[in-house]
Amino acid sequence: MKFATKTIHCGYDSSQHNRAVMPPIYQTSAFAHETVGEVLPFSYARTGTPTRAALENCLAALENAAHGLAFSSGMAAIDAVLRAVLHPGDEVLAQRDLYGGAYRLLTRVLEPAGIKVTFLDLSDASTLAAALHPGVKLLWLETPSNPLLNLVDISELSRQAHLAGVPVAVDNTFATPYLQNPLDQGADIVVHSATKYLAGHSDVLLGMVALNDDKLYQAIRFIQSAAGAVPGPQDCFLTLRGLKTLHLRMERHCDNAERVAHWLGSQAAVEQVFFPGLAQHPGHALAARQMKRFGGIVSIYLRDNSRAAAARVCERLQLFALAESLGGVESLVNHSATMSHGSMPAQQKTVLGIREGLLRLSIGVEDIDDILLDLQQALAE
Repeated sequence: MKFATKTIHCGYDSSQHNRAVMPPIYQTSAFAHETVGEVLPFSYARTGTPTRAALENCLAALENAAHGLAFSSGMAAIDAVLRAVLHPGDEVLAQRDLYGGAYRLLTRVLEPAGIKVTFLDLSDASTLAAALHPGVKLLWLETPSNPLLNLVDISELSRQAHLAGVPVAVDNTFATPYLQNPLDQGADIVVHSATKYLAGHSDVLLGMVALNDDKLYQAIRFIQSAAGAVPGPQDCFLTLRGLKTLHLRMERHCDNAERVAHWLGSQAAVEQVFFPGLAQHPGHALAARQMKRFGGIVSIYLRDNSRAAAARVCERLQLFALAESLGGVESLVNHSATMSHGSMPAQQKTVLGIREGLLRLSIGVEDIDDILLDLQQALAE
């Protein structure tokens, strides 16, 4: 079954739900038992509902996975994976350029709990080998990375990690399963902030995990149920509805982002454009091999590297909303230094190149001429 067909049909059997074409919203906290000791497929909403199961099964199909798990947010999904895999004394190797929330979780929650966290520049896959040792229990990747869209080689890094017996998790939020399937490239776990492209309409907070390993699935599922960071049926329904148009939206996001990236390269106010679809991007060849297309995010350095200059551009934009998120149908702009990576220490931001004049643009599905006109007037001297 092809991807577009999967988005619409996988994970749901209408014959089990009174022939409802769309998955019903099971707005209930509990399911009735007929007798004491009866085992039901669903008994309490924290452990599962038919609406959530349809979403979990659909995402699993899109990532070519055996299992899917839904959480109340992307960070809840990341937390569940980390807690299921890691124990005090273990070490996690993490790509150094990653989402600020993931960095905060690793450094301010896991490290105080006795987990060693080592950040690596994995743009050159050969650097991983020296960091692998028996105490390493997980490799955490994010590709393309947030916000500078760096690429890492999922296949090669997974190969090296597996030789050392280390599982690999990949945050696939920016690429989505439409553009990239990390499990097919050797990874063990895929994580999404479904808040972004999967739901796609800036009206849901939800996270997802997909994987094949049965034992690991049971471990993460236990955390899901025991900790209870699960989404409600309405959010599951909205995400399912969003998934049905994921392939259509991603094509338009990619089309528009490519046009924007090339246009920005000729603007006097822009010092540098970060987009994997540009031939000069250091990860361009890898992106062309590893992804179907190059995504809908474009980041830029303004030539005037000041917060005032960044604020001026953001305030002038009319179509672009200044917001923390990304991946909605509308265009959004993010000042990463104070927003998505605001909690990251200043020294670390400097190392990663997250400076005051950096703007991350989530290119929406509006008419490209209107997007370019808005950027033109906002960047005008």
